[in-house]
Amino acid sequence: MNQESHDNPSVQPGTVFLVGAGPGDPGLITVKGLEIIRTADVIIYDYLASPELLQEARADAELVYVGKKGSDHTFEQEEINELLVQTARAGKNVARLKGGDPYVFGRGGEEAEELVRAGVPFEVVPGVTSAVAAPAYAGIPVTHRDHASMVTFITGHESATKEGSSRDWEVLARNPGTLVFLMGVKNLPEISASLITHGKAPDTPAALIRWGTTPDQVSVISTLEKIPATAKVHGVKPPAVLVVGSVVSLRDTLGWFQRKPLFGKRILITRSRSQSRGMADRIAAAGGRPILFPAISLEPPEDFGPLDSCIGRIDEYDWVIFTSVNGVERFFQRYFALGRDIRDMAGPRIGSIGPVTAGALRKLGLRVDLLAKEFRAEGILDQLQIEGVSGKRFLIPRAEKAREILPEQIQSMGGLVDLVPVYRTVPPRDGRIDEVRAMLKERRLDAVTFTSSSTVTHFVEMLGAADIGNLTEGIIMASIGPITSSTMRESGLPVHIEAAEYTVDGLVRAIVGYYREQVSS
Repeated sequence: MNQESHDNPSVQPGTVFLVGAGPGDPGLITVKGLEIIRTADVIIYDYLASPELLQEARADAELVYVGKKGSDHTFEQEEINELLVQTARAGKNVARLKGGDPYVFGRGGEEAEELVRAGVPFEVVPGVTSAVAAPAYAGIPVTHRDHASMVTFITGHESATKEGSSRDWEVLARNPGTLVFLMGVKNLPEISASLITHGKAPDTPAALIRWGTTPDQVSVISTLEKIPATAKVHGVKPPAVLVVGSVVSLRDTLGWFQRKPLFGKRILITRSRSQSRGMADRIAAAGGRPILFPAISLEPPEDFGPLDSCIGRIDEYDWVIFTSVNGVERFFQRYFALGRDIRDMAGPRIGSIGPVTAGALRKLGLRVDLLAKEFRAEGILDQLQIEGVSGKRFLIPRAEKAREILPEQIQSMGGLVDLVPVYRTVPPRDGRIDEVRAMLKERRLDAVTFTSSSTVTHFVEMLGAADIGNLTEGIIMASIGPITSSTMRESGLPVHIEAAEYTVDGLVRAIVGYYREQVSS
């Protein structure tokens, strides 16, 4: 069982959390909902729960898909209810991910009733319903002082076991506010005809929003009378939200999401899982869909002996040169694990390659004496030569396999260099190789990003060097800088985008600039 959950006295083992997963954009889940996903023993999720949220789960968490897509049900509702009860009774904490909000057309109420009957403790974590989020992302406010002072949410289809319809079409037709229908694509002709028959003006603005809040969002604008035919022409299928009312007319003015520079672009991130979040957030903020495919995993060195020896003699060095954030983090993890004090770093001067690496050092309270003007090893050599190298002792904590130009050049200038591995880059154990290969073959990816030579090397190894050219043909390849670009070309990959600033932020800016140019041209 999850020790973290059990260490929290507010969480009773065997609790079911009915979590609103939002309408598709993983950024719309609440902080509490995200924390539950990260700590749950079992995650039971629906068809509309964002796949990105599942990547937040613990490595040992059990993931159970119980989605319903049209008439295709992997589990009937009664089976889902029983699964929740039995899993909780086994003492496991369960995150039950519901698309949107659990209590808005999500059958969360039925599941909660079953948990009460079984005596299983549960909590409800509300989410953002697609009835509000999808129109908002399409530029349609469901209420507006000049258009609608009320909004009504209606299910587009009802239970087959109900006798008659609970929808009063006459009342709905006379409703002066906004009508929002969920799950109504199949019955769109009936909805349109029923409202018009009972008095709703045929030319009332109407919008159909498919996959709202995601990079796959499609917005179809029409009138109440014509929306069924328009939807058919555009091939709109579930899941979609229907909005009826004059607020739809604001879409051209207020539409924002589909104007984002990376809207609709699926971008593969090959960084290690622990480092992917920041880049994924930046891509999502620009409207793209980040897809995590860690091509590397950062592991400790096989032998800590050399590193421990260098740390024990830290005051003997004139310089410690850090080449990456990873080097900083892994060096000081071991440094503090050995009981060393940050004041012991008062002896050597500190050099950094790149401002991001320097920032990681400053967070530890360390002053950076020398910052490379370039974001690579060559950028620090000219400055070191001015400082004087001959006879000085240098420690360079870095990856087990790295470029040799920095230590070789320092040695050629008379410096004494100790190279010490603080981490290794290895292929991940849980790679989604078959899934990503299929996405490449089917051209369901727009771009692949590489942030280091090791991400390139392992990416090619994982997917197969012999077929890498065919797999990636027509897909944009983006590099963080010239060293990575060189490795890409050597590995048979083209370089379509290269960051001018060799950082993750610089790479995302380069990708955004590339697609903006494509639009303008």
